[in-house]
Amino acid sequence: MWRALANAAIPVASHGKLFIAIYNDQGTASIRWTKAKRTYSRLPKGLRFLVVWPSFWVLNWRPLVKDTLHLRPSQSIRNYGKNGRGMSFWQDLIDWVGGYPFEVATPEQIFDFYRERGFELTRLRTAGGSPGCNEFVLQKA
Repeated sequence: MWRALANAAIPVASHGKLFIAIYNDQGTASIRWTKAKRTYSRLPKGLRFLVVWPSFWVLNWRPLVKDTLHLRPSQSIRNYGKNGRGMSFWQDLIDWVGGYPFEVATPEQIFDFYRERGFELTRLRTAGGSPGCNEFVLQKA
């Protein structure tokens, strides 16, 4: 990942911008997801449900409980395709669980890495404590 991030900086002209998104480092949660993703990728296709099924519950128990309490069982799953992502609920789940290698960084690690290469952060959108991506806009001096 770090070599790819360094290579992405090479063609950026002076005063040019670099847009990147990197999975948020959540410490032990990121370590657990890395292990789950590695396990999924190593299993034969017929056994991958052994990782997908528990991952489904880890990722979705809160919205499913909320849906049930609001007397709308599984509404969040039924409405998933309407979120603008362009993927079905199931495809997005498989994409997440099967996304290996899985590398993460903290915002500070990205700041420091690019500051050493002459970049300044101009915009940041964090994942807000989720396993999603932190999004950066950096400008080269």
